[in-house]
Amino acid sequence: MRELSLYWKVCLTNGAVFVVGALALALSPARVSEQVLASEAVVLTAGLVLMLVVNGALLRLSLAPVDRVIRAMATVDLAHPGARLEQPSSGPGARLVEGWNDLLDRIEAERAAGGARALAAQEAERHRIAQELHDEVGQSLTVVLLGLKRAEDQVPPDLPEIAEGLALVRESARAGLDDVRRVARRLRPGVLEDLGLHSALAALASDFAALDRGHLTRTTSPGLPPLSSDAELVVYRVAQEALTNVARHAAAREVALSLTRVGETVVLEVRDDGRGVAELRPGSGVLGMRERASLVGGELTIESAPDQGTTVRLVVPT
Repeated sequence: MRELSLYWKVCLTNGAVFVVGALALALSPARVSEQVLASEAVVLTAGLVLMLVVNGALLRLSLAPVDRVIRAMATVDLAHPGARLEQPSSGPGARLVEGWNDLLDRIEAERAAGGARALAAQEAERHRIAQELHDEVGQSLTVVLLGLKRAEDQVPPDLPEIAEGLALVRESARAGLDDVRRVARRLRPGVLEDLGLHSALAALASDFAALDRGHLTRTTSPGLPPLSSDAELVVYRVAQEALTNVARHAAAREVALSLTRVGETVVLEVRDDGRGVAELRPGSGVLGMRERASLVGGELTIESAPDQGTTVRLVVPT
């Protein structure tokens, strides 16, 4: 019976019920007159109801896994992988559930592999752009700064207005150079590669403090377990995106950034007391954080309420 298709399973179930009903009529003392009596009609009705009930119960037992798979198809959420149906012991339904679980395994594996390739390509593109900003734009601005300084030094003492104008232009060029360097650091976290996650988070906190968008408190627990390079990059990017959202949208007064150990996990939390939102609408930033978290087996949660701030929490297994 385990190897039969669902079609033959239904046919044999119905056939078995009909055969049992026919044998009951043939072997039992019950008979039907040419003109059906009331008592005979009652017996026939009872027999028919019994056959329908037995047939329905057997079909329900056989087809229940099919309904479970249909419900799972309607409610599956690939953003939260790992949900699987309980495997029946036998029958065509067992093969259907097994096939559905295998399909989810393949989809999640291919999705994770595709996401990893996409994020790797994104990081490589970030690295290339940061390198070009540093090597080309940064050097060009440095040459401009040196030229302006030389021109300012050559201005005659009796022309202070020209000297002041050159000084203002030079300071604007210096500010532009600082902006280019800051963008390059955000695109390529060199401090993460060179000095590790703690220093990278400290640099993020310093950059946020320079924006003057709220007072930031950074907390890091000592003795954190080591993370893989991919996990450290995910923690850094999530913290970076969360702080960027706070600076752009939250209008917060107090911001807390913490990295702690909870059991066998490392927990990153970014909390602010800003305006918050009643309903979170996932944009590209939130989706990107969720994708990154899933690649390292982590879990990202975002809690927000109007006028009560927002909390971004990332849990990464060690």
